Order: sequence, then structure tokens, then C-alpha cells
Amino acid sequence: MDDRANVGAVAGHFVTETLDYAGGRQVTVYVPPAPPEAVVFAGDGQLIAPWGEVLEAADVPPTMIVGVHRLADETLRLHEYSPRFEPDRFAAHETFFVEDVRRWAQSRFGISMPADRTAVFGVSASAELALALGLRHPDVYGTVFAASPGAGYRPPVPMPGPLPRTYLVAGTEEPFFRENAARWATALRDAGADTILTERPGPHGGPFWRNEFPLMAAWAFNR
Repeated sequence: MDDRANVGAVAGHFVTETLDYAGGRQVTVYVPPAPPEAVVFAGDGQLIAPWGEVLEAADVPPTMIVGVHRLADETLRLHEYSPRFEPDRFAAHETFFVEDVRRWAQSRFGISMPADRTAVFGVSASAELALALGLRHPDVYGTVFAASPGAGYRPPVPMPGPLPRTYLVAGTEEPFFRENAARWATALRDAGADTILTERPGPHGGPFWRNEFPLMAAWAFNR
């Protein structure tokens, strides 16, 4: 079904469907008005998928967003997003996100992008998910967008390879998350990964996440 609630005027459209995972999990997809040339898979999908409207106003290729909705329970959300707490729960969600959602998106929308045109995106706890999935599946996600990552998942030692390109951002008024982003930037750069770290004015959850998204997409896909 189309779901345009809580979004501004867009030329593209939104589709929300419930997939068969853990009693039913919704996925919201932003479909750009022109055939997509890139795709971003995102945790916290009900928050991020509507940001397709900011991509329309930016100088970026038509980009589809496939947003997997989060759980309402914050503890369970974190345990799905970080392999540190409940490895089995994380692994089940990882399989759903990486395999089932991607297969559904390919079938439903006829898209199949190479890794260099595919990113995984998250904010706060879902930024941990993006980093974990990017490191574990660089053949699928060529780029990671991580905004204000939490500390539940930290850079592994040693770092695996190959590594995805990574764009990190954090706010100047969220020192805990700035420290986490800086830790990741240092570890990735030391391992030879193409990595950018940006700091913007704002607190945790500020509008800079949304405003940074088109800059992330331009960095990843305008090549």
C-alpha cells in the first residue's frame, strides 16, 4: 500500500508492506520519480524512508530507500542492531535485513544494484547496525552511512577486509556520539578504508541527520 503520512510533497512515492519476520515487520520504500540508479537500505526505516524528499531536492542520482522499521521496544531494537548483546537475535535480524529484504526489494521493484551503488544507513543504534552489516557484507553494501553511532558495537580488532567506504557524521552537542564516530573513523582509516568524518552543530537526533543525507548520497553515488 502507499503510505504518504508524515512526509512532505514529493515527486516520488512511498510503499509500505509487511514482511514475514518476527510476527510481521513493516518495510517502507521511497521510490524516486525516475528509475533508481542507487539504493540505500536503512534501519529505523519509518524515520529514514521519508527523507527521500530531501534527495529529490539535491544533486544526486535517483536513489531508492528501503527502510526496515524498528521495534518499539528500545532494548530489543538495540539487541537487533548490535551483535554484542544477543548474538542469535542479531543474526536472525541480519539474515532478514541482508537476504530477505533485499530479495523482496529486487522482486517487488525490479532493482538489483552492484555494491558500489548500494549503501546501508543508520542513525544512533541503527548506525551500529549499518557499520556491522557493512563490515560483514562489503560485497553487498559498498558504502556505509553512519550518523551518531552508539557504542554497543565497536571497531573489531583486527578489522576485517575488504572494507566498505564509510561516511560518519555526529553533532557538536552530543560528545558521547562524537567520540564513537571518531573512534570508528580512526579505526577505519588505520585499516586503509576510504572514510570521511563530519561534525555539524546540533544535539543527538537533530535535523543535521536528515540534512546530511543528501551529502552522503552525493559522496557515495556522484561518481
